[in-house]
Amino acid sequence: MTTTPEPPNRRPQRRRRRRRLSIDDYVQGVLKGDRGVLARAITLIESRKDSDRPAAQAVLQALLPHTGAAVRVGITGVPGVGKSTFIDAFGMHLLEQGHRVAVLAVDPSSAISGGSIMGDKTRMQRLGMAEAAFVRPSPSGLSLGGVTRRTRESLLLCEAAGYDVILIETVGVGQSETVVAEMVDTFLVLMLPGAGDELQGIKRGILEMADILAVNKADGDNRLRAQAARQEYQAALRYLHRRDPHWKTPVPLISGQTGEGLPEIWETIGLHRAQLQETGTFNQRRSEQRLRWMWDAIEEQLLSAFHETQAVQAQLKGLEAAVKNGERPPTVAAEALIAVFRESYSSSSQSSPS
Repeated sequence: MTTTPEPPNRRPQRRRRRRRLSIDDYVQGVLKGDRGVLARAITLIESRKDSDRPAAQAVLQALLPHTGAAVRVGITGVPGVGKSTFIDAFGMHLLEQGHRVAVLAVDPSSAISGGSIMGDKTRMQRLGMAEAAFVRPSPSGLSLGGVTRRTRESLLLCEAAGYDVILIETVGVGQSETVVAEMVDTFLVLMLPGAGDELQGIKRGILEMADILAVNKADGDNRLRAQAARQEYQAALRYLHRRDPHWKTPVPLISGQTGEGLPEIWETIGLHRAQLQETGTFNQRRSEQRLRWMWDAIEEQLLSAFHETQAVQAQLKGLEAAVKNGERPPTVAAEALIAVFRESYSSSSQSSPS
């Protein structure tokens, strides 16, 4: 009687762990334009782990001298305006002109899982596959305004990697647009051909921040509507406060689907940058942006330290419940928690060795 030999006991293959990069590995890889290293460097600076913070800061400090030369453009618009289609077409146009393009697309995050809902690489198929482009969808992490915690630092890394045009797409018209407008050189707002309803729904502040107000989807049957919309937008802009008194916000007609108007958009961005440099506004704006970034980082770290304080955590739930139930005014509860935080910080400072 013959017996069939049992098959060898095969263990499932483990995924090989990626080699941990040193600070010099990150710096040299980014400077060489290695997209894989750039992606890992952005992951490092987005990390919420305290252990990753020193390395992230060291990488940023080493790369800082290689930043600042790129054209920074913020792009926003109401949902359905065609931002991703426009960016895909506009980015490809820039690649054809010899530019290297990075897209930092701020996704909304799931309120339940905190994960990214949309995948911008699937919505920007041509650009996502292009060798001279880098597309980075980043979940907002439920942060204020939907702007990812490290968008500014990611922008600097992309500049150090040699990308000379940085496009930042936001989730829609809202508070995040104010934040993005304050970190770019040119703020582009995309509008739909149906001007009447949209003018009533869009925030006045968004129109005032726009350096370029472009009517998208100006093709086919929408052409006449887009022309009428442009006239309404131009009329509305006459009554609004200008972000830059030296610059009159243009209202071009474009189509991300057909590519119409894309060369004009890039030319207008160049004219706006030249105007900023001629009036001295460019350097002033960049300097103010750096200071604002510093104070935002201070606020972020203070808030993080506040939540991580054990004495605060011990009273937080009780005070939150009291506020929800109407037993304590929110301002009183806030002052109580801040007093606990200050006392805890003061005690830890006194007990630490000098």
